[in-house]
Amino acid sequence: MTIGVLYLDLLVPGARSLKEKRRVIKGMKDRMRGQFNCSVAEIDYQDVWTRCRLAACVVSGDSRHANTQLNEIASFAARQFGAELADYRIEML
Repeated sequence: MTIGVLYLDLLVPGARSLKEKRRVIKGMKDRMRGQFNCSVAEIDYQDVWTRCRLAACVVSGDSRHANTQLNEIASFAARQFGAELADYRIEML
């Protein structure tokens, strides 16, 4: 069994308040959960308007499958409207 964790650093340049940022991030998290069946949480920068760090987690019997799925999630995040992917990192546990 492999647990894969993806850390996404996102910029939300259009956010003028925490409420606007959370609207953008909540929509992204909901789409990730629905499309990839993964767990997603905001883990840092909760009080910063224009920045966010998300963690997405998948569990798989095959480490290659987990890695592929996490890379697809990162690509998905890079294509989302309202937030820009600044950096990402993948860890396998």
